[in-house]
Amino acid sequence: MEKHYAIIGGTSGIGQASVARLLASGHSLYAASRRPEILEQLGITSQFFDALAPTSLTWPDKLDGLVYFPGSITLKPFHRLNITDFINDIHVNLLGAVQALQSALPALKASQDASVVLFSTVAVNQGMPFHASIAAAKGALEALARSLAAEWAPLIRVNIIAPSLTDTPLAGSLLSDDAKRAASAKRHPLQRIGNADDLAQMVEFLLSDASRFMTGQTLRPDGGLTSVKLFS
Repeated sequence: MEKHYAIIGGTSGIGQASVARLLASGHSLYAASRRPEILEQLGITSQFFDALAPTSLTWPDKLDGLVYFPGSITLKPFHRLNITDFINDIHVNLLGAVQALQSALPALKASQDASVVLFSTVAVNQGMPFHASIAAAKGALEALARSLAAEWAPLIRVNIIAPSLTDTPLAGSLLSDDAKRAASAKRHPLQRIGNADDLAQMVEFLLSDASRFMTGQTLRPDGGLTSVKLFS
């Protein structure tokens, strides 16, 4: 059955893969992105959105779901992080989501059975060096998701996806050669790196009726990194 979804971001990586899957399934998409022209070429109604600046967003009267894809990877030793680093990560990962959700809330409520999907990071659940800024921002986003899941039940479900390092343009500098890829894969019990379509399938599941008994959950497609310890 065709549904109507709001897509925030969606022009590269996991967002792009998710858009492709949702379109292939026959759903109608309405997008907000820094590069709306990319999605307009796919026939998607699009508008400009920048998480770092207040943006006025408009949506159809009813939305069956919303996915917020914008994110950042700021990796620095704590002593080299400045307040601007923290502020930018909070704006992109938390406040941008707040802005998008507040703008879409009336349309999500009109559905009576809507689903919101947000993205966190493995670094919230498992402490990692050099992740202080991004982990702080994503940790706040996870807390927001659980709060909204309680506040908006039973009309709107809210769930989080918290992946490990994924092979996308955002992580390009961390996977820029074979040695880096091999080292990253070795850190995961499944001995591989996730890809955009791995996560897009999870987005599609959380938006669908197949997950209608789930809310306030953080799913961790991380190759076993946070839950499995291998003997060396």
